[in-house]
Amino acid sequence: MKSIFIVDSICFFIVIIGFISLLIVLRKSSDNSNKPIKKEDKDMHFACLIPARDESLIIRGLFESIKNQTMKPNMEDVYVIVESKADKTVSYAKEYGISVIVRENLNLRRKGYALDEAIKKILSSKKKYDCYFIIDADNILDRNFFYEMNKSYKEGYDIVTGYRNTKNGNVNVVAASSTLTFSMINTVGNILSNRTSGNITISGTGFFIRGKFIEKWGGYPFHSLTEDYELTLYSVVNEMNSFYNVDACFYDEQPVTFKQSFKQRVRWIRGYFEARKLYIKELRKKKKERKTIKNYGSVYSKVVGVIPYIIIVIGLVLNIILLFVNLLFNNNLFFETVLNLLCIFVFIYFLIMLFTCYMLKLEGSKLNLKKDMKIKAVLFNPFFLMTYVLCALKALFTKEIMWDKIEHKENKITR
Repeated sequence: MKSIFIVDSICFFIVIIGFISLLIVLRKSSDNSNKPIKKEDKDMHFACLIPARDESLIIRGLFESIKNQTMKPNMEDVYVIVESKADKTVSYAKEYGISVIVRENLNLRRKGYALDEAIKKILSSKKKYDCYFIIDADNILDRNFFYEMNKSYKEGYDIVTGYRNTKNGNVNVVAASSTLTFSMINTVGNILSNRTSGNITISGTGFFIRGKFIEKWGGYPFHSLTEDYELTLYSVVNEMNSFYNVDACFYDEQPVTFKQSFKQRVRWIRGYFEARKLYIKELRKKKKERKTIKNYGSVYSKVVGVIPYIIIVIGLVLNIILLFVNLLFNNNLFFETVLNLLCIFVFIYFLIMLFTCYMLKLEGSKLNLKKDMKIKAVLFNPFFLMTYVLCALKALFTKEIMWDKIEHKENKITR
């Protein structure tokens, strides 16, 4: 019994270490002075890239939202990337005067490869743009999206991402909880980065990159499962100025089934470690240059990554395993074991529930979630986040994880 108490205390101590590590990372991440120096006088001349593999069912909604922008783009500078001339998206693009790029190398299936092939074709045509927007086919842009992003361009930022709102978060709690994942990244994480002049985390779509970097790369060199996070790490290593523009709103679609969401998150986690493996040596080297770099806090936080969370999860899981082992050898302690397990679960549940409430308070009325759906999300989100542990296990032990197409429905905003 005494040995069990000692092991239990060790597990608790591991959890405490994880929380302390997390607090240290949050403190260190504010150590930045990486603001843009040069501002622009003129409005941006931009291209808009839309990877669209068989997206004809929903892409009209995006085309309409681009057409109705307050800052009108040249529709010929909007490029839809398809895999076949027979794709109905091609005829729809022609209706709007949008340019079409048909891919040639279909053996390379990831989004990063599609962008790379399209950009190389644009560069070979000698066209030059101040910046390139990356937009997904299922997105809908708020009518002031380009107008607001233009403000950030004129401030001199190298990479800017907009406010990722939800099209279908009111469909069910899975979509709502998936929406809150981006609240964690943006409304909690990226706003803190804005305040501390750090590097933002780029997630998915709705962002632009300055043309000088695209021209320097000669394409789009980010091809991992999570090319957005790979770009994030590149921007940190190379001290690029990045910004999260909360006024540039766009709407994105979330998975509506748990199976879809689970597969998506498994891919994210595998992609996270894949991208981290590519850049960890450079990040550690950069971390040693504390006195000469302007984004030390961002470098430090990316070197540490999710280690504090892993430590916390390990401590909790070991504690749970210990309780089950204790039950096997002490059947008379069934009630005490169940009570301890229940206490651990309730503690984790209410901690995440309070965090969810905090996120929704930060979001305010801007996030497209009804009041009743917010209440449901507060209750369900703890379960949703706990399943990230299962997603991580599958990501670690599955040999090959491919990008799977998600079937989209009509491209409209559900309010």
